[in-house]
Amino acid sequence: MTRQPSLLRGVFSFSSMTLISRVLGLVRDVSIAHVFGVNAATDAFFIAFRVPNFMRRLFAEGSFSTAFVPVFTEVKETGSHAELKELTSRVAGTLGGVLLLIVALGLIFAPQVATGFAPGALDQPHKFDLTIHLLRLTIPYILFVSLTALCGGVLNSFSRFALPALTPVILNLCLIAGALWLSHHLVVPIESLGWAVLAAGILQLLFLLPSIRRLDLLALPRWGWNHPQVRKIMRLMLPTLFGSSVAQINLLLDTVVLSLLVTGSQTWMYQATRFLELPLGVFGVALGTVILPALSRHHVTSDRAGFSRSLDWGLRTTLLISMPAMCGLLLLAEPLVATIFQNGKFTPFDSHMTAIAIVGLAAGVPAIALTRTLLPAFYSRQDTKTPVRAGVIALVVNMVCNFALIALLFEIWAPPSLKRLPWLEGIARQPGLHLGMAIASSVSNYLQFALLWWFLRRAGVYRRQPGWRRHWLQVGLACVALAVVVGAGLWFWPWQQWTYERIVTRVWRLAALVCAGGAAYIVALYATGFRMRDLRGA
Repeated sequence: MTRQPSLLRGVFSFSSMTLISRVLGLVRDVSIAHVFGVNAATDAFFIAFRVPNFMRRLFAEGSFSTAFVPVFTEVKETGSHAELKELTSRVAGTLGGVLLLIVALGLIFAPQVATGFAPGALDQPHKFDLTIHLLRLTIPYILFVSLTALCGGVLNSFSRFALPALTPVILNLCLIAGALWLSHHLVVPIESLGWAVLAAGILQLLFLLPSIRRLDLLALPRWGWNHPQVRKIMRLMLPTLFGSSVAQINLLLDTVVLSLLVTGSQTWMYQATRFLELPLGVFGVALGTVILPALSRHHVTSDRAGFSRSLDWGLRTTLLISMPAMCGLLLLAEPLVATIFQNGKFTPFDSHMTAIAIVGLAAGVPAIALTRTLLPAFYSRQDTKTPVRAGVIALVVNMVCNFALIALLFEIWAPPSLKRLPWLEGIARQPGLHLGMAIASSVSNYLQFALLWWFLRRAGVYRRQPGWRRHWLQVGLACVALAVVVGAGLWFWPWQQWTYERIVTRVWRLAALVCAGGAAYIVALYATGFRMRDLRGA
């Protein structure tokens, strides 16, 4: 039985809702850049927001979802509705209880958390105190968004992908309102973003509860530490707390290193990662989310052929989207930032610093997307240990490359006056060193993908389907066509001039280049024989 058509519909359903969220996310980031610019206050907020956001991705999108969905699907396929409702209640109670403790500890030890994640702010008392205050506003978000992820996992297991994908819209709307409205009514304007994050967490959970009730799965949370299925989820979850979210751990450790660099590096790197959210958030997360329940079903029913078909479909679709995304971001980094962010307090220098980070990060887009597609192949079989091994190696390589590349760029770029200073003091004054961290992140992502691919092939659970050579040729030629068309446009409109053009000129030129490049990619795909039916499986 072929499941690819339903997978394709699921991806379109999930990604269309996520696209709305990402567009609003872009409006959110433009609003923040316009109102606050790049300074110590924005660095403090992005540090404070990155900690709970990391926990969200670690618990909600990472270890919890990947452990919960296979077990929930197994009970759904083999047990009764009463057992399913009991499992939901016990998981909600246990998860909520553990997270309440984590939130309480986070509120009490906020100064220590701020010290751990932003040691470079210790010599800036105002920035450090502001980071602590914002942390106490954002940390409770962990509890609400993780319970929202539980509701989303339940809905995804019933192939209802749209509403969970739409919940981030609430966060974006709250942050937009915080930046454009609430900030004008507070003594410390940046606090508006902290209050917005807290409000969004509560509203996101309330948004999904009616859908859980319609499935007759809404019940009072109950402690379930000794419940057999809850313990199984915890056993699967513990290794993935690290392994499934190595990219997020890399970003969080990068926060520590960024705090040692010149003021503004936190904000430049954050803004750069936003441009990866469209291909990775709209399609990468969608593919991983949709394919996990399908692979779990194939594993439970011992359908190895269906397992291979579904995974093969996911990998091909990932390449089809991630390769042109990488090419577009590499070519259009400076025009994108100048057009979208450079207004208000966001300067041409900020545009350039953000653009160089995009170039380093964009090179790793295919690796991140393919990794997100491969991970469900392990978690659907309840194998959470193998990804940990790949994750540990990739994380160590990332940190080593961070310092090696920062040192290399400092040696190349820094003037003699900075080189005579103590090294930590010197790198805190040399702009642009965050590029080394962006490149290191891409290197570690490719290494993680290569290791996962090797482990998967060695396990013998995936058999590659016919037509891969043809698929690579089609995607490769289409990317060449995209690069030629966009490159020709940049020859007429050099990117170095974009930061000094009027905003209207930037907008129409960027729109023209994006449309021309996208059209060239699609035309080249069809000219080489690709058809949409190719995505419906072999």
